[in-house]
Amino acid sequence: QVQLVESGGRSVQSGGSLRLSCVASGRTFSSYVMGWFRQAPGKEREFVAAISWSGDSTYYADSVKGRFTISRGIVKNTVYLQMNTLKPEDTAVYYCAAGPAHTGVVVTTTRTYDYWGQGTQVTVSS
Repeated sequence: QVQLVESGGRSVQSGGSLRLSCVASGRTFSSYVMGWFRQAPGKEREFVAAISWSGDSTYYADSVKGRFTISRGIVKNTVYLQMNTLKPEDTAVYYCAAGPAHTGVVVTTTRTYDYWGQGTQVTVSS
């Protein structure tokens, strides 16, 4: 059974930092792209960041570029999201996702991803 388990979400003040972790299990995730999405109340789930299997390629939403960093652990089925200079508008449930990589894959759409975690809440207060 495939599982993605996120952790690290909590409440933090504006300007603070958090690191989210995601551990994937239940299958081999070679050639899979890993991504982070978020969903605020009343809003659609939106792309935050993604990383290739090798870790050589990373992608970011404009809203987080320069503040967030996605990385893979030494164990490739682990992915992290380092979030710095957090803003109240970053408040959301953050989801980890995994999807098969292929030429031309669009990493910013939820349709690319087959597997999802249960989410972890990040709350940024002003």
